Amino acid sequence: MSQSTVDAIVIGAGNHGLVAAALLADAGWDVLVLEGRSKPGGAVASRTIDGFVVDEFSSCYPLGQASPVLQSLELGGHGLEWLDHRPSLTHVSDADDELGSAVQDSPEATAAELDQDHPGDGEAWLKMFSGWRRVREPLLDALIRGWPPVRAGGRLARTLGAAGLLDFARFALLPSDRMGEEWFGGRRAREILAGNTAHADVSPLAPISGLMGYLLAMLAQDVGFPVPRGGAGALGEALASRARQGGAEIRLDSPVAGINVAEGRAAGVRLADGSEVRARRAVVADVSATSLYGDLLPDNAVPAGLRARMERFAWDPPTLKLNLLLDGEMPWRAARARGAAVVHAGLSAKELIGWHASIATGKVPPRAFCLVGQMTTADPGRSPSGTESLWAYTHLPRVPDEAAAGVAAESLGNIEAMFDELAPGWRGLERDRWVQSPAELEDANPSLVGGAVGGGTTQLFQQGPWRPVAGLGGPVTHVPGLYLASAATHPGGAVHGGAGYNAARAALRDSRWWSRPVGTATTKAQLMLQRREPNY
Repeated sequence: MSQSTVDAIVIGAGNHGLVAAALLADAGWDVLVLEGRSKPGGAVASRTIDGFVVDEFSSCYPLGQASPVLQSLELGGHGLEWLDHRPSLTHVSDADDELGSAVQDSPEATAAELDQDHPGDGEAWLKMFSGWRRVREPLLDALIRGWPPVRAGGRLARTLGAAGLLDFARFALLPSDRMGEEWFGGRRAREILAGNTAHADVSPLAPISGLMGYLLAMLAQDVGFPVPRGGAGALGEALASRARQGGAEIRLDSPVAGINVAEGRAAGVRLADGSEVRARRAVVADVSATSLYGDLLPDNAVPAGLRARMERFAWDPPTLKLNLLLDGEMPWRAARARGAAVVHAGLSAKELIGWHASIATGKVPPRAFCLVGQMTTADPGRSPSGTESLWAYTHLPRVPDEAAAGVAAESLGNIEAMFDELAPGWRGLERDRWVQSPAELEDANPSLVGGAVGGGTTQLFQQGPWRPVAGLGGPVTHVPGLYLASAATHPGGAVHGGAGYNAARAALRDSRWWSRPVGTATTKAQLMLQRREPNY
């Protein structure tokens, strides 16, 4: 299908771009995906180092496995196999804990261990999980699929009733620390909640942080922290295969340098090699918000108000990732950590409050907290028998460029010290390592600006109608025919395909004569909102 004119151009073969390509191709559109890297998947990729499969960016996908968007694509027919190893996660905060706080293979098993820590916490866990089962489908639909989430919100209201909806709304707004105190009396359940909250960049004292911890904790019990058999790249390849099945073409090593706008409409793209491709119907951009509005669009196509609002765009913190090739399992003191797919390591629930505060105020936390993935434990084929392919990542404070290397080095030393405390003897197992600094993450994937893996902060002020900037939210931009389909827009970070789904739906809606007026009105409203600079 290599040609100079197609129905839709998708910029970027990340999970959202590939989902959008698959859905548009399924609708009969000619779709061309242009990807700057030499492999599809974006931040869903892996490589092999001396027989060890190492995930380059993301790795475990509870939201991906549970996502109604990815489920609808039936990726199992394209080689994807999810592996759900239990315990799905264990939290370890100090060297005196010889067990760890674990999410086991059944709610009852998890509850039994929580009850041993504090009588009553097991019953509270079962109550929380029962409530999760009740809201699971409408909540995931509301969070991932569709913007604004009117239908899914209606389903949630019908499921819960008026009083139940009010209670759930309060629950969803709770800070994580408060949620832990209201629901549990012991350390273990609170640590499970707090550790899951730390996947985002929201303080445990901030509104909606509880919802983030709750969502991942319940998914850990429900679907686990599953990994694709063979590496994260297997998910990227499955998404690419699914897009190609519908007829989409994916061109690798084809970075896009700019978006062409003609007569006020997105008309195509210009590649780095100088060639151009025209788009009859849509340009879908799976790129960062700063790249779209600061680099790809012509200056005269970006209103002053939008440019001013983008100057306020807030990134999530930089990420430092340490990949270890070990000649044996990680020798954790805590028994539950030794067999877990994921370990939240280094700090207690209360200590995580200070950890977030240090990062937010530009300081390296004195003690490390890490998310640790034990990939061979979760998927035995990831490395030779008797070895472990392990990664650990932590957030860093955002500092001036000249200080970044020092911050990364200090934080790496803190990670090593934390491992010395919680897994003594690990240094003797190290065969090799690969350290990915924030700058190296961005070099490998330009969407990870400054090493930010979430596409922008997940704090409340930059969610929903404020993502990426104050406006209407969702994929529709102020340029007709141009749609944003990345973590920079709702639903935000993580691998779930939601932004790609929403962008494809919007493009298809705008192509139909009976629904086109909705899209036209939305685009005009976006333009009107973004013309003037904000007064507040």
